[in-house]
Amino acid sequence: MQEILLNNGVKMPQLGFGVFKVQDGKEAYDAVTWALKAGYRAIDTAKVYGNEESVGRAIKDSGIAREELFITTKVWNDDQGYEETLAAFAESLKKLQLDYLDLYLIHWPVKGKYKETWRALEKIYQDKQARAIGVSNFHIHHLEDLLQDAVIVPAVDQIELHPTLSQVPLRTWLARHDIAVECWGPLGQGSDLKNPELLKIAEKYQKSVAQVIIRWHLQHGFLVIPKSSHEVRIAENFNVFDFELDKVDIEAIDKLNTDDRQGTNPDDYDKR
Repeated sequence: MQEILLNNGVKMPQLGFGVFKVQDGKEAYDAVTWALKAGYRAIDTAKVYGNEESVGRAIKDSGIAREELFITTKVWNDDQGYEETLAAFAESLKKLQLDYLDLYLIHWPVKGKYKETWRALEKIYQDKQARAIGVSNFHIHHLEDLLQDAVIVPAVDQIELHPTLSQVPLRTWLARHDIAVECWGPLGQGSDLKNPELLKIAEKYQKSVAQVIIRWHLQHGFLVIPKSSHEVRIAENFNVFDFELDKVDIEAIDKLNTDDRQGTNPDDYDKR
């Protein structure tokens, strides 16, 4: 498994497993169990996904040593603020049946609250309850504002990123500030799987389109968290370390960007 060195020296598996929209109960439990069996060691969840308990049970039942795993969850918008975030963190930890998290993220930049929320994350980090802290869905202007008062620079910004939304300006800014790029919706929530150029490249390598896209993410140095609730696809999405895309194909995929956002724009999260 390839790893990314975060700005605080913590190593994070580059390819992880996301559980967005994976139903709590048997579906989430089975999906995480299959992912761990396939070789994933990074699991990404969030309070708002409503499946932390099932994720926690699957982790516990896996028998894999805690230090081999990298577990991420996120504080939801309704829980933002200093004391509220500390309480939400404790609740997530309890549901996950963990003593600490590897990464805790602010899920969305709630205006007027994310700075106090960040202050709570800094305390969680300083108290060694999380090995790293970061943000999710933060634009450049959110980060610039946050860094005016932050003591700790976020280790990660988890953003929507895929071939048709490549976010080059934000990626460039993050690289300059040594903040790792983590990609949610890395397959364009399925929309990129039908792209003719990607289909052609996949045929060339005798791989699935999903495998080609994940490989593109990895070769760019991104952290990437594809999701699925199907055992075969979960394993297939992990089977991407036996080939490399050549420079021509990387550049061809780079050119597919249309700024086609499948999820919510972080500036409009409160309008959903």
